[in-house]
Amino acid sequence: MPSKKALIRRPSPRLAEGLVTHVARTEVDLDRAVKQWEAYAEALRTHGWETVEVDPADDCPDSVFVEDTVVMYKNVALITRPGAQSRRSETIAVEETVASLGCSVNWIWDPGTLDGGDVLKIGDTVYVGRGGRTNAAGVQQLRAAFEPLGARVVSVPVSKVLHLKSAVTALPDGTVIGRIPLMDTPSLFGRFLHVPEDSGSHVVLLGGHKLLMAASAPKTAELFADLGYEPVVVDIGEFEKLEGCVTCLSVRLRELYA
Repeated sequence: MPSKKALIRRPSPRLAEGLVTHVARTEVDLDRAVKQWEAYAEALRTHGWETVEVDPADDCPDSVFVEDTVVMYKNVALITRPGAQSRRSETIAVEETVASLGCSVNWIWDPGTLDGGDVLKIGDTVYVGRGGRTNAAGVQQLRAAFEPLGARVVSVPVSKVLHLKSAVTALPDGTVIGRIPLMDTPSLFGRFLHVPEDSGSHVVLLGGHKLLMAASAPKTAELFADLGYEPVVVDIGEFEKLEGCVTCLSVRLRELYA
């Protein structure tokens, strides 16, 4: 049976100091962010996911964006080496957590850098954004870790947004969704659906036809409903101020061995 575990990590008290790269800094309300995070976690649980909370990293402002610290493929957890040096200590507790869940653990090593937000998996195809946070050595090391397991790794240029998944994610049928102005090379993807809002580019597949997505994309939610999907909407506005989205607040572990 497929596993339905999701790693999450409580926001740091220093969340408002988080890095911003492609947006202007605006004030972050920590109390509101914590409530939004709790509602996000509850949405996962309501739809059948067991949340596994990684120990908090209070000194790491961006640590709530746990997706950037590990990439899962089958039962292998690839511990990343974040492109921002200030984030590298975030991986320590994540490594301990995935090891405790029985994952086979691998690592990105210097000089490689890789952020999990740059990795989009569609079946056995693994798209990796090559941009400000993930370098060529990181892509090569991911390829070496996952291709022997059956993955096809495709490198994608990223320059207009923070991460590949800031621009695109995918629907359950494999259709890539996103906004063409945010993408460097839309032609690299086969089936592509242009969505009406930037934050509509991000969905988490909850199972079946359910899509976890941000409340800031109501027109996109209507589009997905018209296509037969069931949007599950959460407000993550405080995290969007830090270039966060619904994918980066959790790591879904779908193929753990029993």
